[in-house]
Amino acid sequence: MINKNSALRRKKIQQHIRKRITGTTALPRLSVYRSLNNIFGQIIDDTTGTTLAAASSLSKELKEETAAAKGKVSKSALVGKLIAKKALEKNIKNVVFDRSGYLYHGRVKAFADGAREGGLKF
Repeated sequence: MINKNSALRRKKIQQHIRKRITGTTALPRLSVYRSLNNIFGQIIDDTTGTTLAAASSLSKELKEETAAAKGKVSKSALVGKLIAKKALEKNIKNVVFDRSGYLYHGRVKAFADGAREGGLKF
């Protein structure tokens, strides 16, 4: 169960980050959301309010790979590579990383490293 204070703390950090980071058409925002068992990523253009690409550990493209992967960290790296592949198909090479108030450690770091390995620059 999430402690009320830790949820408020993450919300404050998230608001602080979002004040400084915005996605534009030239440089969209790569946002990550981490649930208890899964990880989700979106590439967002904040000027138009549209999602340009999205991937998650529940994606059909990753069904076989995530079943074979051991642990949540390796699944996160796979999702990072998938979102990088989808972004490159839409000719998006540079993004701004939004960690959404999570510490840059563990699954979030693996997601970012997978995205970099897939060809995104941030």
